[in-house]
Amino acid sequence: MPDVLEDLNDWRRTTYSTDVTPNLEGKGVTVFGRVVSIREQGGIAFIILQDMKGVVQVTVHKNKSPVTVSDKIGRLKQYSLVGFKGSVRSIAKAPHGAEIIPSEIRILSEPQKKLPFDPYGRVEQSIDKRLDMRVIDLLRPQSQAIFRIRSVVLEVMRQFLFEEGFIEVNTPKIIASATEGGAALFPLLYYDKEAFLAQSPQLYKEQLASVFEKVFEISSIFRAEQFRTLKHLSEAISVDIEQSYVTYTDVMELLERMIFYVVSSVNSRCEDKLSSLKVKLETPKLPLRRITYDEVLKILEKDGIGIEWGDDLSTASLKSYSKMFPQYHFIIDWPTSSKAFYIKPKRSNPEICESFDFMCGSVELASGGSRIDNRKELAKKLIEKGLEPKNFEYHLKIFDYGMPPHAGFGLGLDRLIMILTGVENIREVVLFPRDPQRLTP
Repeated sequence: MPDVLEDLNDWRRTTYSTDVTPNLEGKGVTVFGRVVSIREQGGIAFIILQDMKGVVQVTVHKNKSPVTVSDKIGRLKQYSLVGFKGSVRSIAKAPHGAEIIPSEIRILSEPQKKLPFDPYGRVEQSIDKRLDMRVIDLLRPQSQAIFRIRSVVLEVMRQFLFEEGFIEVNTPKIIASATEGGAALFPLLYYDKEAFLAQSPQLYKEQLASVFEKVFEISSIFRAEQFRTLKHLSEAISVDIEQSYVTYTDVMELLERMIFYVVSSVNSRCEDKLSSLKVKLETPKLPLRRITYDEVLKILEKDGIGIEWGDDLSTASLKSYSKMFPQYHFIIDWPTSSKAFYIKPKRSNPEICESFDFMCGSVELASGGSRIDNRKELAKKLIEKGLEPKNFEYHLKIFDYGMPPHAGFGLGLDRLIMILTGVENIREVVLFPRDPQRLTP
């Protein structure tokens, strides 16, 4: 350990790692980052430094460098956080074709304990061990790639929706009654009364769409999932969209265009990240296939899998049927009994509703549909689903003042990132995942 760790003082970054290229030959730069590796060979030390954009090589010729630099390099530890001032020199074998010859170094911080695992090593640890020390795990190039891609997805989704005329909203996450009903609720004590963590912003976004017409929210939803699966979390991020004066066919078209935009953007902006994950994304061809629920049952029947009409599709049945439809597609026109109380039945056949699930192979990414816009019909559906209309009076009373026809969907962001990054466990794509077994870090 250095006698005294140094302060930043007046040093400020001038250049990121990826900008250290032959174009800067002979230029002075200041870089900061974490020491990935130190390799010494014949009186020369090669240091790989990682910053938020990538890595850069710093090369120290011990018999040519200032004594202060050579001395500090001699006691420099892997994973230390340092700053270098120096000049750029072209060299073909270095990252980006250039390296830094340092004239000064400041050691700002260094590890006091041995890391629980080597984030740059070839031996991959179990996901539970990595999640226990998530910040260390996030130094891994694969983890970095996943969350860089995730950030781009969030950016371009918002860009797409803003260009479509939507406004971003924020709805309460502490609510008085269940949005979806059922047992998957997180109850909590709200002062002197019972409340719940929101399963969905559904009812609020419907109300807001009656005023603003086009709204979206990207935020947390909470489901008290009882089992630890590869695709479920207790806290997830949902991309929720609601639009007035449209039906489910319109929001399906919006969703597929948004997915096309997202995949195209990731392909063009994250080529190096996809490469590090060994993923090749195929841009979907529009329009996407629409398959009815009844058609799915017929496909499964041919495979010897019987599903009672009205039942949901099991994981096993979806895996079987997805062999024919491995890419993005919609399953539409579900039985009304299988969907939430606010989904609108078809007038021509009320047993079927104007609904869809958006799929990629066997993975459900989104669910949506046209919404009931009549108070009496909505109250009737609540009763049919075993819910008490008086608990939803705050929502029902809005319909007394007029509710436009509207439709929308909720898209699971975390599952979409799984598809885009090619990982199988949803915990890999969430910074600090929450499930029945994990509440920390």
